[in-house]
Amino acid sequence: MVQPIRTVGIIGAGQMGSGIAQVCALAGMDVLLHDISEEKIKAGIATVGYHLAKQVAKQHITQEQSAEALARLRPAVGLSDLAPSDLVIETATEDEELKAALLSEVSKSLRPDAIIASNSSSISITRLASATDRPEQFIGIHFMNPVPAMQLVELVRGIATGEPTFEVARDFVQRLGKTTTVAEDFPAFIVNRILMPMINEAIYTLYEGVGTVEAIDNAMRLGANHPMGPLQLADFIGLDTCLSIMQVLHDGLADSKYRPCPLLVKYVEAGWLGRKTQRGFYDYRGEKPVPTR
Repeated sequence: MVQPIRTVGIIGAGQMGSGIAQVCALAGMDVLLHDISEEKIKAGIATVGYHLAKQVAKQHITQEQSAEALARLRPAVGLSDLAPSDLVIETATEDEELKAALLSEVSKSLRPDAIIASNSSSISITRLASATDRPEQFIGIHFMNPVPAMQLVELVRGIATGEPTFEVARDFVQRLGKTTTVAEDFPAFIVNRILMPMINEAIYTLYEGVGTVEAIDNAMRLGANHPMGPLQLADFIGLDTCLSIMQVLHDGLADSKYRPCPLLVKYVEAGWLGRKTQRGFYDYRGEKPVPTR
């Protein structure tokens, strides 16, 4: 019998990890947050505090709810400090080798009945599960970014994922007040299988000189009623993440339509990764974002 989720361990205190920590703590779960350094963990907890304060200011939650959520959040300096977790969610960079190493290592510290999940947005859940000592208790729980605002969570079963693990994961997502969609374990699942080729095509449209950054984003905002233009969205996601997902699609499905645009590769090579580095398809170093092409 799989235990209900009371304590959630999170590997990675960045944008995704801190967002998942926030929604879990607000839903009444204890959260253990791990990263490669104490500074990164402190920064992640500070980010949660900042966003909770904004929710209080907007009267979405009370000051008491914010304080209680922050009190449930504790640092886990080593992976072994995640031992009390009922569920561990890995949110590391979209790099299969790194994820597999972390998942293999954390498995050694967990109770036999604990569940492990990956927040991977594209990598095979079956392959990641094989890096652990419990493939039956491994599942993909893919949150959308930004986690507190986005309603959808993709649940992805690996070939070995057991039904009890799936049921617990689905209940866990429902407790967070979010909606699940179930995706098969194919490269990039549902959302990114559709979204990333669209972003890649927008970059090709720029690369081939069909339109400027501004023209392409305005066209999709006003012509297709998208809340954000595809190049603006790519900057928000991170161009390195977009490239990683396109490479997973291209390698996994062996279809030339998933070939990453050379311009995307060039931006990543330049270290222009979008908002997080202050430059991508827009330059964010001034008062207003300015297109870079």
